[in-house]
Amino acid sequence: MAETELISGGSDKCLILWETRSGELVNFVRLEGHTEAVCAIDAVSLANEASAELNLLIASAGSDSTVRIWSRHGTEVKCLQALQFGNGFVMDVSLSFLPGSTVPILACGGDDCRIHLYVQQEGQFQNQLLLRGHEDWIRGVEWAACDGDLFLASCAQDCLIRIWKIHASSLPLLETGDEDVIRLKENIFTVKDNKGSDTSFAVTLDSVLAGHENWVCAVHWQPSFFRDGRREQPMRLLSASVDKTIILWAPDEESGVWLEQVRVGEVGGNTLGFFDCCFSPDGMMILAHAFHGALHLWKQTSANKREWTPEVVISGHFNSVQDVNWDPEGEFIITVGSDQTTRIFAPWKRENQAEVTWHEVARPQVHGYDMQCLAMTGPFQFVSGAEEKVLRVFTAPRNFVENFSSISGVSLEKLYSGRMNNLPEGATVPALGLSNKAVFQEDTAIQTTGEDEKINSSSQYHENYFQPCSLTEPPTEDHLLQNTLWPETQKLYGHGYEVFCVACNSAKTVIASACKASKKEHAAIILWSAMTWKQLQSLPFHNLTVTQMAFSPDDKFLLAVSRDRKWSLWKCKDSSPSEPETAFGLFAYTDQNMAAHSRIIWSCDWTPDSKYFITGSRDKKVVIWGKCCSAEENKGDAPAAVRLCSSVLEVGDSVTAVSASPVLTLDGSYVIAVGTEGGAIHLYKWKPNGERLTCSDWTKCAETDSSQSHTLVVKRLSWRKHVGRAGHDTPESNKWLQLASCGADHAVKIFNINRHTVFEQ
Repeated sequence: MAETELISGGSDKCLILWETRSGELVNFVRLEGHTEAVCAIDAVSLANEASAELNLLIASAGSDSTVRIWSRHGTEVKCLQALQFGNGFVMDVSLSFLPGSTVPILACGGDDCRIHLYVQQEGQFQNQLLLRGHEDWIRGVEWAACDGDLFLASCAQDCLIRIWKIHASSLPLLETGDEDVIRLKENIFTVKDNKGSDTSFAVTLDSVLAGHENWVCAVHWQPSFFRDGRREQPMRLLSASVDKTIILWAPDEESGVWLEQVRVGEVGGNTLGFFDCCFSPDGMMILAHAFHGALHLWKQTSANKREWTPEVVISGHFNSVQDVNWDPEGEFIITVGSDQTTRIFAPWKRENQAEVTWHEVARPQVHGYDMQCLAMTGPFQFVSGAEEKVLRVFTAPRNFVENFSSISGVSLEKLYSGRMNNLPEGATVPALGLSNKAVFQEDTAIQTTGEDEKINSSSQYHENYFQPCSLTEPPTEDHLLQNTLWPETQKLYGHGYEVFCVACNSAKTVIASACKASKKEHAAIILWSAMTWKQLQSLPFHNLTVTQMAFSPDDKFLLAVSRDRKWSLWKCKDSSPSEPETAFGLFAYTDQNMAAHSRIIWSCDWTPDSKYFITGSRDKKVVIWGKCCSAEENKGDAPAAVRLCSSVLEVGDSVTAVSASPVLTLDGSYVIAVGTEGGAIHLYKWKPNGERLTCSDWTKCAETDSSQSHTLVVKRLSWRKHVGRAGHDTPESNKWLQLASCGADHAVKIFNINRHTVFEQ
């Protein structure tokens, strides 16, 4: 029978019953009743004697110390019962039916180290039995029916898995008086079936599985399937643990003793083990997710049933994504997030296949602070800022460039054009170290010998060198964690507080950075040379944190916007033999007569011809500015006059990101992308109307729908600068632009937008 419904629960205290319609999940009905987050859900289908449709019985556990029982009849959903657990918490619930009957039974495992068994009698669930044995919090319970018996698997923080068996018992256990006979202890309870007759059931402990070395967080049976008209339940069990392993258990064919069949997992890395796991419907694949949200996938090989190989799986940030940038050549995007990682996503071009999908191909930086911003300073170099006072510069190693070429289908000559001779092989974080250290080819050749070595402090904390390998497909999570780091080549010191934003000019010669500030002396912008990595200049003007900066495409101007509701425009001075270094001077700024924004200005950008710049603010307004006098006309020391060049665009929601397309439309209009606090992205066309500022200069082209929008704040927008340059492009791709967005909903999205400004995610 096809599965057409899904139940989800979350920290919003609600359950949502989703239904499949035309191949898509739609919001069918909300179940509200819990007063705290929902942490566990299970459901079973009930046959409706009055009609052919199936009813649904749902159990949900919440952090409010209750388990709620819900019933769905047709389109009507109601809460039947709330089971109270006092001050305790139920960590997992599982529903099934007693053997040979249609009487529902509910298992609840929680922080009291006991399994509570409830049986539905006369429409209400009644506590029938407590199963004792675990010595720590119970993290998972799940039922499975096999050969007329009912099996319950439970796992706990005591590192053990217990399998309980429930079977019909015709008579209570008789005392035989034979002390030499070893018998399993049976817990017997009696219930009334739907016909009103009493039936006794016995519960025994079938097996205790010990194999994990840390908390066991989840346990799941292989899904049952239909064969020859009857349902079969494979006796295979999967467990996930904080010890970074997944174990597949099965009873021995001869003795029936449960044994470990397969163990998979991850080695090394700064992770906290696995949080949950499950079988694929056919039992040929295992999917698990780690505590920080990373997915792992293994597939059983056809040649050897005991061999499971890691497969390509989707990955991404597990916290707010703060910034996104395109590679200068448009080959990949790079992102930073509050999950303390920097990640690179690129298209995977399969050999002899037209299909192209985007995957994470590297994790250059795994930091100890939440990441905040980044800027590309070259084809394979970037500078990043985090919740610290230091800017860090990273350069791609040889192994990444080679693997990126294989995965994306772009030739090495095009990527690095013979400049790979002096590149390190990879990078690693030394024991007790904090920075990515370069690893060269001679370092990877060092192998340990079989000779006895004297144990000292250095040998106890040996270097964890990365292992270079050649990839033809996106790397697995294990490889991403350990073998895709980029060497840290520079540290830039100068800010007094946490770095908040950074930008690099088009020539990749100057970097601008700013930090969090509540006073003018800390809000100054610092300019750095991308050639010597020395500090060039400090640009004081703003009174509060500078939220974003942008160099004009012709590198003549630097624009900055701030929490103080002002923008400042800095002009690059012509260099001279006495002052060869780049220097900027204040060219224009917001004054009381031209202040268009009344709230924080979150974002700014330039049009591709460097004639105009755009600002977007929390006051829901987007404004385009331009000079009204040239440099020749402005000969004095007074700031140049900059005026509004557009009417004020009211977006309807706080503006958090703006970005101008590098390509104009066919009628010569500029395309402006606007991201909002609600997660929507709007596309507008703007065409100058000379001196007249009318509402007709803005034309709304497109808006992301509910399936395309972010669910939380849009943090950054970034257009791909080089259309038709990447290895995955086709001749038709010149008709498309690409826009990357990132948001507080942990998502990174890439949109194809044609010259008629139509979104395609």
